[in-house]
Amino acid sequence: MPSMPARIVHLSIDRPADEVSAFVGDPDNMQKWASGLSKGLRRDDDDWIGDGGPLGEIRVRFAPRNDLGVVDHTVTLPDGSRVYNALRVTPNGDGSEVAFTVLRQPSQDDAAFEADAAHVRKDLETLRALMEAGPG
Repeated sequence: MPSMPARIVHLSIDRPADEVSAFVGDPDNMQKWASGLSKGLRRDDDDWIGDGGPLGEIRVRFAPRNDLGVVDHTVTLPDGSRVYNALRVTPNGDGSEVAFTVLRQPSQDDAAFEADAAHVRKDLETLRALMEAGPG
């Protein structure tokens, strides 16, 4: 049985999945659409370090680049705890579907979990606006 409740935040983007996946999978683009993560990432071997965001200094490790639209990443928080983020870009005709699985963390109450899901939704809407505005 799953130990944490989950919510899948999903939306459609009118751009080909390979373009969306490439944009989302480039850590240099994260600051353009993922406001909850950091104000920018810098490379540190296989990881990326982010600071200046609402979480403080974080360490992010991305899944290896792939052709399947899997852009999962693990975020290590300042206290050492890790948050696994499943992010998928799926082809849908000429466009794509983007889905982010939000897992309720043990320290979150209902309101914090809802706020987390709403923040992810806002970030995905920012991503959609960027992608649909033209080449990224």
